[in-house]
Amino acid sequence: MNGNTHRNFLAFDLGATSGRAVIGHLSGGKLEMEEIYRFPNRIMERDGRYYWDVYSIVGHLKAAMKAAAEKCGSIASIGIDTWGVDFGCIGEDGSLLELPRSYRDPYTDGIPEEVFRIVPREELYSASGIQIMNFNTVFQLYALYKEDRENGTDLMARTKRILFMPDLLSYMLTGNALCEYTDASTSALVNPVSKEFDRSLAERIGIDPSILGKISYPGTEVGILKAEISAETGLGAVPVIAVAGHDTASAIAAVPADNEKFAYLSSGTWSLLGIEQPRPVLGADAVRANITNEGGIEGTVRCLKNITGMWLLEQCRAVWSKAGRDYTYPVLQRMAEEESGFPSRINPDDPRFACPSDMDAEIRAAISGSGQLLPENDSQMVSCIYHSLADRYDEVLEIVKQFADFEIERLHIIGGGSANDFLNQLTADSTGIPVIAGPVEATAIGNIMLQAKAAGLVEDRWAMRRIIAASFPTRVFEPRRISDN
Repeated sequence: MNGNTHRNFLAFDLGATSGRAVIGHLSGGKLEMEEIYRFPNRIMERDGRYYWDVYSIVGHLKAAMKAAAEKCGSIASIGIDTWGVDFGCIGEDGSLLELPRSYRDPYTDGIPEEVFRIVPREELYSASGIQIMNFNTVFQLYALYKEDRENGTDLMARTKRILFMPDLLSYMLTGNALCEYTDASTSALVNPVSKEFDRSLAERIGIDPSILGKISYPGTEVGILKAEISAETGLGAVPVIAVAGHDTASAIAAVPADNEKFAYLSSGTWSLLGIEQPRPVLGADAVRANITNEGGIEGTVRCLKNITGMWLLEQCRAVWSKAGRDYTYPVLQRMAEEESGFPSRINPDDPRFACPSDMDAEIRAAISGSGQLLPENDSQMVSCIYHSLADRYDEVLEIVKQFADFEIERLHIIGGGSANDFLNQLTADSTGIPVIAGPVEATAIGNIMLQAKAAGLVEDRWAMRRIIAASFPTRVFEPRRISDN
């Protein structure tokens, strides 16, 4: 490791409901970091359409940069990670043509079936290795072209290039456009072997391939902060680094494992459960399992499945808050423990839970429709959600095991959900293997460590993981029973 280890790195970690700014530096073989700024993020609804207010996000990024300048004086680099699939449309003059649509916008309802009439489902999967979900970028783009045809609009005709969310934000900060691999891989338009856009596939579906940029890899410098932003924030000419732009890729980079025999569960609004492998999982079995092959760092592939995660609880919590019942997450955990014997279960991945107006009512309707016992209070509802998630984790882990080149010895749970000891124990019990929980801020940690790697301070992902393991405590949950599976 380079002797000059006291360079400060600024990580922006943006999720669907919140964003945070974290400063970190390496010292004595450990990573020290501190959150300096946090802000809410939300989906904007306009005339039945759902958007991301990127201008508000950039305003918060600049406020965070001011805070970083005041706290540290100098920053070595900046990295941005976000959720996947969504993008902004850039015009010929370099302007953002409209706010990016959200993956929760229903405009892609029914679109996959239309695309499959052009490219059969199995062929589309084989071309990308990405699990079929109606909000994949390929379906969003098809929907936008369809809107133009049906409404007489010309958004896509005016689009010179699309930029995925981390790339769009970096572009708004630097003026330079780049297409980072890990986030681009979520689009279902990237060949999992060549790691390049399949432009002939895009054209066949009706997507102009010229709007797809040339792919770059984690560690690439995007550019320097615009002069006006440098002056406004007081940071000066700081480079922005393309880290693993997809937040899950940054999070997996922070798994504190010492060998490859692990599965991971990145637990937040979404739960993403999978393995890290050197090659994609393709073929008929993978099609049937609808497993996804997203880009990882150092040429790895994240073979995983998406699971609806804490979204269920977050949306119930919002409903309860409007009714005057505000619960912190520690309180929710205690409530679930008190009602741990409540028997009813749901399928967290039921499409009806994608974006209901009232999640509590929707879950109750699903339980009632299945003939199970209805929750009598919020505690029973929380218990139902946690137990249902643990059961789903076990189901997905069994699917993932079929495609692993190694025996899975442990499950690393990272992200915000790893702080939930009750759910961690349920998951260990359900899967029958040890659960190692932590670190909570895995995504920001991975973001910072990838900046440190780009700066030459660490050699590879295993060196990163050794530092992370030495820097952040984890908790081990042994299964209290052997899984029947």
